[in-house]
Amino acid sequence: MRKRRLMNEINVVPYIDVMLVLLVIFMVTAPMVQTGSIDLPSVGKSSQPPVAPLEVIIKADTSLALRDRAKGSAEHVVTHAELAGRIREAQAANPRQAVLIAGDRSVKYEVVLGVMDELQRQQVARIGLLVQPPAPGK
Repeated sequence: MRKRRLMNEINVVPYIDVMLVLLVIFMVTAPMVQTGSIDLPSVGKSSQPPVAPLEVIIKADTSLALRDRAKGSAEHVVTHAELAGRIREAQAANPRQAVLIAGDRSVKYEVVLGVMDELQRQQVARIGLLVQPPAPGK
């Protein structure tokens, strides 16, 4: 009896035939497919210009000053007790007005967080931190 040898080669010709048939089908149908168009919403001009933010300035001695950029660059010294009230009065006139907290470089971060926490407890909306970018070359 003769031993039968196993055939360990894969016949790839049928796979190539199927691939070429699929390639022809895609080449024929691709020009017939219509591309979808998306209607994107348009953005018009805002009816109101953006509101200049209020700045709470924390100085090196932890005293507070309030600056309204819409009214100029003058700083008004305020106490911790009257800060939230003055900001709420300004936001009552314009609820979209942001509040920026600018702390001096030498002020501890706890003081800045304390002011931010107090404003949040008084339901002052839109609070942010004002930072100065580093000088070029540093």
